[in-house]
Formats: sequence, C-alpha cells, structure tokens
Amino acid sequence: MQIQEQVIAEIAKEVVARLRLQLQQPAYAAPASYAAPSRDGVFATVDEAVDAAFEAQKKVAAMSFDDRGKMIDIIRRICNDRREELGRMEMEETKVGRLDHKILKLTNMRFVLGVEAMRSDAKSGSTGLCIIERAPWGVIGMMLPVTHSVPTMASNAINILAAGNTAVFGPHPSGANVARYALQLWNREIERELGIANVLTTTAESSIEAAEQIFNHPKIALICVTGGAAVAKAAAKSGKRVIAGGPGNPPVVVDETADLDRAARCIIDGAAFDNNLLCIGEKEVFVVASVADAFIAAMRRAGAYQLDPSAIERLTKAAFTFEGGGGGCARAHVKKDLVGKDVAVLAAAAGVHVPADTQLLFGETEENHAFVVEEQMMPFIPVVRVRDANAAIAASVKAEHGYRHTAIIHTQNVETATRMARAMNTTLFIHNAASPASLGVGGPGYFSHTIATPTGEGITTPLTFTRERQMVVGGALRII
Repeated sequence: MQIQEQVIAEIAKEVVARLRLQLQQPAYAAPASYAAPSRDGVFATVDEAVDAAFEAQKKVAAMSFDDRGKMIDIIRRICNDRREELGRMEMEETKVGRLDHKILKLTNMRFVLGVEAMRSDAKSGSTGLCIIERAPWGVIGMMLPVTHSVPTMASNAINILAAGNTAVFGPHPSGANVARYALQLWNREIERELGIANVLTTTAESSIEAAEQIFNHPKIALICVTGGAAVAKAAAKSGKRVIAGGPGNPPVVVDETADLDRAARCIIDGAAFDNNLLCIGEKEVFVVASVADAFIAAMRRAGAYQLDPSAIERLTKAAFTFEGGGGGCARAHVKKDLVGKDVAVLAAAAGVHVPADTQLLFGETEENHAFVVEEQMMPFIPVVRVRDANAAIAASVKAEHGYRHTAIIHTQNVETATRMARAMNTTLFIHNAASPASLGVGGPGYFSHTIATPTGEGITTPLTFTRERQMVVGGALRII
C-alpha cells in the first residue's frame, strides 16, 4: 500500500508539473520547499554549505563506482524528465537564449562523462608493481554562469561525483533561483535512493561576498570557475588550484574548396544555438573572396537573413558602446541589452523585419569591425572577405585574441585544415562540422559546459577533478 501511495504521489506531481507548463506559470514560484535554508542542500551561510558538503564527501569517496553511477543516473534522469520545467524556469529567470535550446541542453546531460571515464593504470617490471589511481580532491567550489546555469551545474555535478568529490555551487545571481531548485531536486532523490544528504550544496542567497567566502574557505580544496575573466581572477587570488573556463571568440574559415551549402548550414546551426550564447559558437566568418558571393547565397538559402550596411550600422550602435563616443573597434564594449536575445529583437534594433522562422542574421563587415573583434553572443554573424586561405587563417588568429578556445574551418583541403589547426592552437578545433559537434552533439566528442582554456584542462571530465596517486609494491608481488 505504501508503494502504491508513493507511485500515486509521483504521478500527481508530474500532472501538476505538466499543468503548470501548459498554463505557462513561473514554475520556480510554486514549490513550498524551494530554497529553504538547511533543506536539500540549500543553506543560509557558506560555512554551513561547506560543512555539509565536507561531511557528505567522506561518504561519497567511500562509495563504489556503481553507487556513484546511481547518483549520476539520478541527475541525468531528472534533467531529462523535467527538462521542460527547468528549461522554462531558466528562460524566465535569465531572460537570455532560446527555450527550445534550454530544454535540449538538459537532455544533452547523457553525453557528459561519468564513472565510465574513471580508470586506474598499472605497470610492472623487475623491481615490482606500480599502481596509479585517481583520488578525489574533496569539496570543490564551483561558480556558475548566467548563460547556462542548470546545464553547467549538472555537467559539473556528474563529473565531480564520479571522481568522489562533493561541491558547493555559487550560481550567478541572475540564474540562482533555478539552480537552487534543481540542486534540491537532485539532493532529495539522491538521499531517498542512496541515503546520503547534501552531496551538492549552495547558499540561499548568491552574491560576490558569498563567492569570495567559497574561494577562501579552508575546507574548499579546489575551485572551478565557469564564467567571465573577472571571477576567474578573483578565484586565483585564493592561492588554490583553479580550473577556469575562459572567454572565446571562435572564428570560422571558409575556403574555395568548401562545400558551401554544408558550411552555411553548419554555421547557422552553431551560431544560432541558444542565440549564440555558447562560448564555442561561431562568432565571425572569414571567407575566401573567390567564393564569397556563392557562400552568401548559400547562407540565404539555408535561412539566414542578410543585413545591408546601414542595418549593420544601426545594429552596431544598439549592441556596443564606444569609449569617447566614437567608433574604433579597440574601444568597443558589448552592451548586455541584446546579449542572447532573439533574432526578432536584433532585427528591430537594425530597423528591419525578418521572417518569423529566421534563426540567424548575417552581413558583410570589415576585419576590424566590433562584431568581429568582440565576443558578442548574439544571433548575428559578420562575414569578412579575404584574399585566400592564408589570409583567412591570419585574420582568424588575430580575431581569436590568443584565447586558444575554439576555431572552425570548412575546407576539402586537409593541408589547409592542418595549417589552421597549428596556427590557432585552440582547445577545440572543428573541421567541416558545426561547433556543437566538438561536444558530442552531432559529433564524436564528449560533453561538458566547462571548457577550461586559460588553465589548460580543456573539456572537463571526471579525471579533471582528481589527484593522481601512485602506489608502489616491491618486487615480491611481480607474478609475470
């Protein structure tokens, strides 16, 4: 009877959730237990949150990989089963990006590596046996961006739990409500199924002060930051090891050998995803002049809307501020007003009307234009004509600013692709595919929302959050 009652209760919860979505009510206003201090991982102070995660970590470290896998399965399952609710909550709170892509990002948690990535290495010789294992760090302090609040938290949670750690999360204030709610859902179900509370924690209020307390807390062993350069610098001041996601301004090269229709479709798929909020998303295109007109026609055929020079000028004025009140790309600063906004909003700022199904705006600019130089995170992509592939690669290196984040090329010439890959030396390099392919979405990679470019770890995995431990046994145990 008790089991039947639990099933009925779960069905009732699901029905209420679906009705809420249909009525388009703000889901985060409904749960009675939402963000209650000392409840399901949410605490009133940083000290309480860290202490709870510290105690939980002892139990997580002692768990078998099978049980850690069960925790990860819970996070993946909730992200998938409640993707519409959580996606809508995040969209309503952050007001950036696209709802359909918010939902898709939650289903993509299945591509994040879990316990299957953990391994031990061994070698033996005449002197004995050496076993190399990956040990957990302990409690990890993790900062979240406003652009991908719950997806970043979910992918990081999967990684760190697989490695035997726990985490204290510091959400961006503009995405903190949905982050706290999702964290409570995961903790509640993990405790119900596995008997361990507070494997993931946070505070009831998000602030710069709370972040600084997390950075400097003596029980925080490692810091992981996903966001802007300022928060990464603040974390570095703690003196602890920092795994930091950094800025990107991914260039795209299209040369004279490229499949232009395929290139256009890939560029639109990548640059339009979540209104170009992804740090890996295509941000500017350098196309060889001999095929530029044909490429622009292919972009139009694929559904992108071309802005003329006057419309681009109006959009530039709406999207950037300039120190001293003039032009000059070196003094350009992105306004927040249009970041992550829909195409229709950008089109209105540009003074044009576009078809309702338009996913991306594009237009021709000069190489030093603000939209080329700055990581603008809007569904507009500038196209620059260049002399040849070598000029395109040189322009890409300049536009990417040495961030070593992501670069893309469309070419049938493997030598050209190799030359660009070496010149860019980026963490992610994509050849003849859309940028999400580098994270396992339509490609062979694996997924994470933390791509540690400044500190060199790359796309994070469970092994990123481990310490290498070497154990040696003398020659007596060598059996081969």
